[in-house]
Amino acid sequence: MRFLVDECTGPAVARWLRDQSHEVFSVYGEAAGMADNDILDKAYSEDWILITNDKDFGEKVYREKRPHHGVIFLRLQDERAAAKIDAMEKLLDGYENQLADTFVVVTETQVRFGRA
Repeated sequence: MRFLVDECTGPAVARWLRDQSHEVFSVYGEAAGMADNDILDKAYSEDWILITNDKDFGEKVYREKRPHHGVIFLRLQDERAAAKIDAMEKLLDGYENQLADTFVVVTETQVRFGRA
């Protein structure tokens, strides 16, 4: 799969995804400081699924009706890299084929899908 990992999600998640043989663009490693609108535009125009823990992307998708090819919003109480990787591992193990063109909210205990 193709994932664009937001800067706030961090480089460890990007490395882990690469180690799992996914194609990854890391904002942290390749375009630090990139604006949210530019991130969403890049993800859409280049067919990436965005991974973020920035709630502003929910506003952009739902209120502003911005197009996307998938957004994974990590809404975790534990913001450490290991917790994010654990959440992504569980998400991919259980739902990998359902991530395209959806807005997914992932918590420590729940996965919710929307069609924004």
